[in-house]
Amino acid sequence: MPKVKPHRTSPSLDMTPMVDLAFLLVTFFMLTTQFRPEDAVIVDPPSSTSDIRNPDSDVLTLTIDDKKRVFFGFDKAAVKEEALKSMGNKYGVSFSKEQVAQFRNINSIGVPIKQLGSYLSKTSDERKELNAGLPGIPYDSLNNQMIDWVQGARQANLNLFSKQTYLSIKGDGASDVQTVQKIISELQKAKINRFNLITSLEGKPTAAAN
Repeated sequence: MPKVKPHRTSPSLDMTPMVDLAFLLVTFFMLTTQFRPEDAVIVDPPSSTSDIRNPDSDVLTLTIDDKKRVFFGFDKAAVKEEALKSMGNKYGVSFSKEQVAQFRNINSIGVPIKQLGSYLSKTSDERKELNAGLPGIPYDSLNNQMIDWVQGARQANLNLFSKQTYLSIKGDGASDVQTVQKIISELQKAKINRFNLITSLEGKPTAAAN
């Protein structure tokens, strides 16, 4: 009598839960991803063998490029907004809500305060075209807006978050040494004596074999 072969069914795998999981992951990354703020200037810092890390937050950065221009930046949008209000009050300049919102999203600025409103009213692409010709923030003794930005941001960070501010100076490797010395001198005149110099890390020299 012939054997009866049992009916075999191929195994199936329900992929619906995997599709749902993938969709949730994509949604999560879309909602949590933070895009890098707009930079007004890109510099290439000099290299050093120091491996001391810059603080992760509450950092105010003065960037000096190879054209002797100074740019101001802070890592907290709320502090930048308060510093902007302080500068506006001091120099008699007002800013619209749209301009303030743009300022919060810009990583650094290098524009005299009187020209800042016009700069902020531009689109992102228009600002990128203007950045190469920006004059930088004035830092001479008769019009030292750089120090006003630094003091305004430090006070704002203290008022809003009760945090001290870490000041960093980021110079291009081709920056004029006298310009960097001038910036440091102006900070010291304002009794600001603690700051970090940002460099790019190079390999430490190895000891010669005996």
